[in-house]
Amino acid sequence: MLEVKNVSKVYEGKVPYRALTDINLQVDKGEFVGIMGPSGSGKTTLLNIIATIDEPTNGEVIIENKQPHQMSKNKLAKFRRQELGFVFQDFNLLHTLTVEENIVLPLTLDRKSVKEMKQKSQVIAETLGIKEIMNKRTYEISGGQAQRTAVARAMIHEPKLVLADEPTGNLDSKASKDVMEMLTLMNKEHDTTMMLVTHDAQAASYCDRVVFIRDGKLYSEIHKGDSQKVFFQQIIDTLSLMGGNDNDLSSIRLS
Repeated sequence: MLEVKNVSKVYEGKVPYRALTDINLQVDKGEFVGIMGPSGSGKTTLLNIIATIDEPTNGEVIIENKQPHQMSKNKLAKFRRQELGFVFQDFNLLHTLTVEENIVLPLTLDRKSVKEMKQKSQVIAETLGIKEIMNKRTYEISGGQAQRTAVARAMIHEPKLVLADEPTGNLDSKASKDVMEMLTLMNKEHDTTMMLVTHDAQAASYCDRVVFIRDGKLYSEIHKGDSQKVFFQQIIDTLSLMGGNDNDLSSIRLS
């Protein structure tokens, strides 16, 4: 579904900075993959290159047999709008719009009918438990509700690939758990491929597989077995072996 081939990224400047070196990664359809590593390891750079927000210096990204980085500006904008979904740490919601208007934004850009937008937004709001706040403005809702709204917006156009960058970064532990359960539900119900960049071992333990990056290179990867608790501990252990700052490790333990 997704193939990253020999991707490197060098940021030019007085002192060129190599953010990624020869990254090779394959993600199957319907897989939920986490990307972890110490601060500055290159994980967000990798996500941004897959998201077509950034360009690789070398190598290629193939999504559903298409190479988005080779597309014209217009084709890329359409591809990004129709094939990809995005969830960010700071929600990126428009404060002038209601929750419902934020959710249907991708459909508005694709000029879908009002009837279709209403129907789809009601279904997804029901699934994500935000039906009662649809007419509220984003400044009237909690962080957890805002992130659920962002997840609904990312999923409403049924993208092939959802990319989430620290989606639980601004949430308390209960809201984080809720959002990760929602992402897992959408992943399983719609067979949507998902990639998650996170510092939070608890959030990462919801993934099928976690890929670790250190100094811009692939360090290791681990797969979830039958137990989320065991997987969580393996993630903590791998992060400890990698080193990094204390705040790179989640202090939350699974109960």
